[in-house]
Amino acid sequence: MSVLSLDRVTYSYPGAAAPALLDVGIAVAPGELVVLAGASGSGKSTLLRVANGLVPHFHGGVFAGRASVAGMDTREHGPGELARAVGTLFQDPETQVVMGTVRAELALPLENRGEPMPAVARGVEEVALALGIADLLDRPTAELSGGELQRVALGAAVVGRPQLILLDEPTSQLDPVAGDELIALLRRLGEDFDTAIVLAEHRLERCLGFADRAIAMCAGRVVCDAAPGEFLTWACAEAPELATPGARLLSGLGLAPAAGVKAARSALRAHGLLRSAEPIEGGASGGPDHETVRRAGNSALKFDRVWHELDRGPTVLRGVSLSLRRGERVALMGRNGAGKSTLLRHGAGLMRPTRGKVTSTGRVALLLQNPTDYLVHDQVAQEASPVALATVGLGDPGLRERHPRDLSGGEKQRLALAIVLDDPDQAAVVVCLDEPTRGMDRRRKDELAALLCELDAAVLVATHDPEFVAAFAERVILLADGAPIADGSPSEVLAGGTYFATETARILGGAGGALRPEEGVSLLAALLEVGA
Repeated sequence: MSVLSLDRVTYSYPGAAAPALLDVGIAVAPGELVVLAGASGSGKSTLLRVANGLVPHFHGGVFAGRASVAGMDTREHGPGELARAVGTLFQDPETQVVMGTVRAELALPLENRGEPMPAVARGVEEVALALGIADLLDRPTAELSGGELQRVALGAAVVGRPQLILLDEPTSQLDPVAGDELIALLRRLGEDFDTAIVLAEHRLERCLGFADRAIAMCAGRVVCDAAPGEFLTWACAEAPELATPGARLLSGLGLAPAAGVKAARSALRAHGLLRSAEPIEGGASGGPDHETVRRAGNSALKFDRVWHELDRGPTVLRGVSLSLRRGERVALMGRNGAGKSTLLRHGAGLMRPTRGKVTSTGRVALLLQNPTDYLVHDQVAQEASPVALATVGLGDPGLRERHPRDLSGGEKQRLALAIVLDDPDQAAVVVCLDEPTRGMDRRRKDELAALLCELDAAVLVATHDPEFVAAFAERVILLADGAPIADGSPSEVLAGGTYFATETARILGGAGGALRPEEGVSLLAALLEVGA
């Protein structure tokens, strides 16, 4: 019996011109891990809302067809009843966390079910260990970073071991290790407890190798439902924007796409393209001379021995000294809790250092992790000027008339960016963005990268997405324990690594400094010519 069954489901949001879902039929078996793929606005989040009963009980609109979850018809059972069988993690965990401490947040679902206190304590301890948040249990939730908050919200969703777990962009704010641990935990839940998992994700390279199936959506329809390898073959031919970097690398060499680094390396070895474990010399390092940048007098933003120490808490920033020149494109990377968001807030003046000084030559615009914080009007057109909306790809008249909170996660992110940039009286000399690619598909990420490259302002982006970094950055700063530990060009920092590296770099072992599939194809094609 399927844990989740959708039979010819069609759904339209109130006032929408077109259905968000159209004649969707899928079935998910116990223990199955299914990845939902598709562009922003393709219907992935709506499908998850159908599965947990928020559609149509909360969102309203017009619903047709039948949806069954753990034997319950969603037309007869509301979200409250379905929550006993379904755990959900949305794109914005900030709106899901309701308790004051991490321990209380994790205990709440078990207490609501009437579990005895020993069972509650055991469940909290187990999920905290599994997600690597045991050291956060007694921390106030208001002091957590975005990635830490995401893991806490996930813990609350899985602590009761539901039959079905629904996740919307769950790795978007997680560092590479936390993302890998999350996928491993989900895989283990499926194997040990027959938990079915439906995971909507844009960064398919993180999860596709662990999936049983991949379902692609387009304009509310299911356009592909296949095993990961078959899905990638379809994607390379029909929807290249959904193909993983590794699949695009293999496809560019005329090889069959494969899911995951291990499978891709095996395919390259089979064709004699990875004979040596030693990195191939060469590859453009790119980027500016960073010593010159740090010493330059025309810095748009400068951190001079900046410390930030919390009362009765950890030291978040430790003597940070950095300088950004106008027009420079810089990526800020590091594990969750390393201090990236705090550094951006100091740059924009939202926080003051306990020691040291931050100076800028003009307005510092800041886009924080939660785009809904910026949305205050009833229509998209009221939030920003037509020029700003067109700049971020929201110039379509149909989108401009919609309510901002009805947009997809990626669309909300772009709207918030338009709001931040839209100041005709004072152009920003620095633009700081905190996880701006959350909820964005690859095409929108490429458009954002191109937009950031065109700005006259200095751009500082905190992100866990190395593929995005390779597309836009000329400099990468790696933060650890509140202080920079690496500062160099993308190829210097990202090539040859394990966690802070693109999928292409991990497949090629850092060979030639190649970070993107196109660079890898050129590198290996040259090797083929030499071998011939």
